[in-house]
Amino acid sequence: MTIAITGATGFVGQAVLDEAARQGIEVRALARSRQKPRKGVEWIAGDLGNKAALARLVKGAEAVIHIAGVVNAPDPAGFEAGNVTGTLALVEAAVRTGVPRFVHVSSLSAREPKLSAYGASKRRGEKMVAASGLDWTIVRPPAIYGPRDTEMFELFRMAKWGVVAVPEEGRASMIHVADLARLLFALVPTGEDVTHRIFEPDDGRPGCWKHDDLAKAIGWAMGRRVLVPRLSRAMLLRGAQVDGFLRRGKAKLTPDRVGYMTHPDWGCARAKAPPEGRWKPQIETREGLKATAAWYRENKWL
Repeated sequence: MTIAITGATGFVGQAVLDEAARQGIEVRALARSRQKPRKGVEWIAGDLGNKAALARLVKGAEAVIHIAGVVNAPDPAGFEAGNVTGTLALVEAAVRTGVPRFVHVSSLSAREPKLSAYGASKRRGEKMVAASGLDWTIVRPPAIYGPRDTEMFELFRMAKWGVVAVPEEGRASMIHVADLARLLFALVPTGEDVTHRIFEPDDGRPGCWKHDDLAKAIGWAMGRRVLVPRLSRAMLLRGAQVDGFLRRGKAKLTPDRVGYMTHPDWGCARAKAPPEGRWKPQIETREGLKATAAWYRENKWL
């Protein structure tokens, strides 16, 4: 079996390559820049805008796992290019070459597309996949954490100093990147239980995570008892202005991100959980957070 993968050099993609190696699955992976040789991986030079590279990527593959996407952009056009136009190009390549299976990694934010340009772009990307005629499955992960992550890392860095600020109300689901990687491969075999379905996987915690409980859990993982100030939407928007001024295009807190951060319910729907016969979460989040904190320390991130 050969699986074609986009986004293999990113946070989720690296975990997917690790899982492929564990399972002995051959992978063909798209990469913008030259990569070091890796057993079981055939690197294809190019990006989602390169039709020739996409044709090489998907030719003869038993399935495509589409992970690549834009999570942060200075304007809606950036999200559109990465999450919509890029997805359409890959779908067209898969259709032309007759790929039998397509697993698309979207985002839970696609559930509320009016809240952010990011969520709107992920929703439009889903529509491209659903209209393709392919044998598809869409996965909407919630907040993803684990080694190599640069997004949740911001919360660990705050916890180091004893303060983790959160939106003033709400709850959210979580999933460890290794659990997500296992799920993506579990969804590759086709079947009535997964074809043309949208799944919302998480760690299985009943009632999800209240923001302040998650902040305290991250503090515990860092060995700190943290203060958890609750920030209003107005305060977060001011913070986004400051972050934009200080880090420019590398800002993590953006007005667009505030749009979905302040939504009160980012809990995964039980009715949209993946079939238990294929996958169940294995990593308990508190222990996963602790292991992630240890990885950040070992790798000199903290």
